[in-house]
This record gives sequence, C-alpha cells and structure tokens, in this order.
Amino acid sequence: MWLQMMKSKIHRATVTEANLNYVGSITIDEAIMEAVGILPNEKVQIVNNNNGARFETYVIKGERNSGTICLNGAAARLVQPGDTVIIIAYAYMTEEEAKYFTPKVAIMNEKNHIVQMIDHEQEATVL
Repeated sequence: MWLQMMKSKIHRATVTEANLNYVGSITIDEAIMEAVGILPNEKVQIVNNNNGARFETYVIKGERNSGTICLNGAAARLVQPGDTVIIIAYAYMTEEEAKYFTPKVAIMNEKNHIVQMIDHEQEATVL
C-alpha cells in the first residue's frame, strides 16, 4: 500500500506577486526550494491563510535569495500580494518508509526568510 505523506512545507510565506497573465504555476525563490527539497515542476498544494483557498499547481524556480512567492495564471485569482500562504509538497511512500521519513518544514518570516527549519509539528503549536 502506498501512502501520500507530507514531504516538504513552506509555512507562512508571504505572497510577493500575483501574475494573472502568466501561463500558470507558482514561482518560488530557488534557495527556499532547495532548503525544503522541492524541485522545479513538482506539484504542490497552496493554502491561503487569508481567504481559505486551497489549490494545486506546479513550481517554477525563482531568483535565488529574492524572497519571491508569485502565483501565476489562474491561481493569481486566489491570492493577493501580502497574503500568507502555506506551500506543501507530498510524496508517495510505503507504510514502512513513512514510519521513518522526516519532512523538511521551513518557518518563514514576513520577508520570506527562513527563520527556523523543523522536522515535525507538535499538536496545536502556534508558529
């Protein structure tokens, strides 16, 4: 049996741009992508903390150390610059792999700098 588990998470990133006239996707600062192990073209789920929207798209590599979090195409209708989002990537693994897998979670500040890397989330933790 395969389980779909959280692999990577960018927690509370700030949307820097919404570009309706682009083909589609989310552009993420390359350094942030590397820190959490997200690859270009990887499917991610976006959760908008401001309006509750949840949607999926794929990742485009953005300029390194720019802090870029830009929603492109139709997804741009679901966010506004300044919104706080959570970006989650998942991976399929066996139950045995899942028992020992450690996700990479980046806690962001309002300038999209990583302030903490964690490998688990405690119940009811406010970050």
